[in-house]
Amino acid sequence: MIDLKFLRENPEVVKQNIRNKFQDSKLPLVDEVIELDAQARKTQQEADALRADRKKLSKQIGALMGQGKKDEAEAVKAQVNASAERLDELEKKETELQEKVTKIMMTIPNIIDPSVPIGKDDSENVEVQKFGEPVVPDFEIPYHAEIMESFHGLDLDSARKVAGNGFYYLMGDIARIHSAVISYARDFMINRGFTYCVPPFMIRSNVVSGVMSFKEMDEMMYKIEGEDLYLIGTSEHSMIGKFIDTILNEDQLPQTLTSYSPCFRKEKGAHGIEERGVYRIHQFEKQEMIVVCKPEDSKAWFDKLWQNTVDLFRSLDIPVRTLECCSGDLADLKVKSVDVEAWSPRQKKYFEVGSCSNLGDAQARRLKIRVNGKDGKYFAHTLNNTVVAPPRMLIAFLENNLQADGSVRIPEALRPYMGGIEKIEP
Repeated sequence: MIDLKFLRENPEVVKQNIRNKFQDSKLPLVDEVIELDAQARKTQQEADALRADRKKLSKQIGALMGQGKKDEAEAVKAQVNASAERLDELEKKETELQEKVTKIMMTIPNIIDPSVPIGKDDSENVEVQKFGEPVVPDFEIPYHAEIMESFHGLDLDSARKVAGNGFYYLMGDIARIHSAVISYARDFMINRGFTYCVPPFMIRSNVVSGVMSFKEMDEMMYKIEGEDLYLIGTSEHSMIGKFIDTILNEDQLPQTLTSYSPCFRKEKGAHGIEERGVYRIHQFEKQEMIVVCKPEDSKAWFDKLWQNTVDLFRSLDIPVRTLECCSGDLADLKVKSVDVEAWSPRQKKYFEVGSCSNLGDAQARRLKIRVNGKDGKYFAHTLNNTVVAPPRMLIAFLENNLQADGSVRIPEALRPYMGGIEKIEP
């Protein structure tokens, strides 16, 4: 959510940002919110004047009663009562107008960084850099589900009976690799100075609306029936929510946290949810990283965050690339975003395994995460990035470490988490 004062003073900048995101249907909202805000401020001014007047009249009543001028005091009381009715009307109107303003402001997209390429959708995202040499072996690489099944490591049929499509059982060595990757990612981030955290796996609606758009919430979140709770779709929501309604001192920044959690997603409208595999699923586990920092530090932290993911994948001998998300592919709260994609030798192309986002002060403004600075209070900046999210990450791992005999090599960095073994065999 952008600053209302900024919108009021720079309506054309906000409108051009909307055009850059190809959301022209939202252009009228800028003028609408300016008009509603003007009405709200005018209503507030009248209400404030009435409150001040009532306070002055109340003092007069006390003075008149003290002087024995009961009739005059009663006349002033009548004025106070009359103004009370009007004040009640104004306060209701003020609340109504402010709610309308907030609702609209929640749908107007954040101002994107000037470096973001302008494009309509993800087909216009821009490759930034490649890390590692993508290799296509001289033997055929099976579909990832077939690789897992060759180790008796995947059971989709039983999961379908138990929970439906989009769920899975991981078994044996495949399940062990899954857990090893999560544990390795945890220690990798701790060694980079991040504090490890296991957050709540459910969050309240005020946290949900503080960290994401209504559209994203509808497409992603599972609601707990009869309670004000949602299952998290990603742990950064719970992690950023940790700071709701807090005032941090500048010397407490940056806050750098890495978290483990299961994640639950409806994948509403997703294609291929019933395909035989674990690429797009309703439940998965994830190691995440978030940063809460001073505004002037957020650009530097953005680059550090995505580099962490690149370094982790390269330590497991998986080639990756970074892809700059264009304006039309950015969620409304994001200022800038980079996807990390891993190489798939089977498909001979890269596919997304993580996303790094700078949200500026949008989440902090919604959640009231403020910083005590030498010149007063200001809103913090928040960032998040995927470390690893198996089982999707397992696809890249298995394909890039598969050997001609069907075995899977265990990279050196992961061996301590796999009991020292150098490979698994079907």
